[in-house]
Amino acid sequence: MKINEYLEHTWLKADTTSEKIQEICAEAKEYDFKGVCIPPYYVKEAKGYLGEESKVKLVTVIGFPMGYSTTAAKVEEIKRAINDGADELDVVINVAAIKAGNWSYVESDVESVTMITHLKGKIIKLITEVGFLTDEELKKVCNIVTKYSVNIFKTSSGYTGVDTTPEMVAKIRKMLPEDIAIKASGGIRDLKTAEAVIKAGASRIGSSSCVQIVEDAKAKV
Repeated sequence: MKINEYLEHTWLKADTTSEKIQEICAEAKEYDFKGVCIPPYYVKEAKGYLGEESKVKLVTVIGFPMGYSTTAAKVEEIKRAINDGADELDVVINVAAIKAGNWSYVESDVESVTMITHLKGKIIKLITEVGFLTDEELKKVCNIVTKYSVNIFKTSSGYTGVDTTPEMVAKIRKMLPEDIAIKASGGIRDLKTAEAVIKAGASRIGSSSCVQIVEDAKAKV
């Protein structure tokens, strides 16, 4: 297993600078990471740092980190991000609507953001704060994700203080068809945890500790 092929080098802090984005992109190319995940503000800039020929996917977030934005706002964010050069969109589901039991809103929201992303020929990941959901709520979300052919289910924004665990990933894997992948994110800071969530069913990992994870894997060989 080449651990770097699973990793999205992530930096989404509010005080992110151009220098940090340049560093993240340079490391992603050096270590051949699957992608970089950065704030929408820096997408166009990061595209320049990565270059047109780079195999590193340029990922950004939509409705981040709470998912409270209106559907119309998320759709416009997606359009702008794609125009700026994003390859993949990590869109935050509206957990408040889930907790309110407003499933028609949740479904309409997911349908709209997925449709516009796919119409533009891009990949959508739906960020769902798994640690906040009951098993019943999680199952309903997985059914919606399946119905609208979301490409990848993402476990967390990483901003809630609830870390993703292998057990969470395994539970989700049982609820989704095999053609929908899982991105584990939130609290994955070392090789042991990364390997555990991959074993549980994740095919992507979002982490700000990607360089350390790869260096640990090298040291282990």
